[in-house]
Amino acid sequence: MNLAEKFDRVRDYWSPKILAELNDSHVKIAKLKGEFVWHHHPSEDELFLVIKGHLLIKLRDSEVRLGEGEFTVVPKGIEHLPIAEEEVHVLLIEPKSTLNTGNVLDTCTVANLEWL
Repeated sequence: MNLAEKFDRVRDYWSPKILAELNDSHVKIAKLKGEFVWHHHPSEDELFLVIKGHLLIKLRDSEVRLGEGEFTVVPKGIEHLPIAEEEVHVLLIEPKSTLNTGNVLDTCTVANLEWL
């Protein structure tokens, strides 16, 4: 699978797309820009791998700054706020049950993800 080709097909920010299944997880990609929403995932850990750009993930007591080729895992239950000052391309690995906005339902929530 060619990630550059897949990212070319992503048009909307903060709208993850599924690329593959891995055991009980999905491998997803998304383009991010701007500030998301404070949220947590009660039952799911979430891996963020930055493919392009720089991503800031604010936590209530600290922050994580990621550059290209860097990743972090946000453990289940940890409230976080992703921020992308410029366009960022991320690869996500998370359980299939993971809702992009976690415990928050708002205009950013994408319940039915598209496969690429």
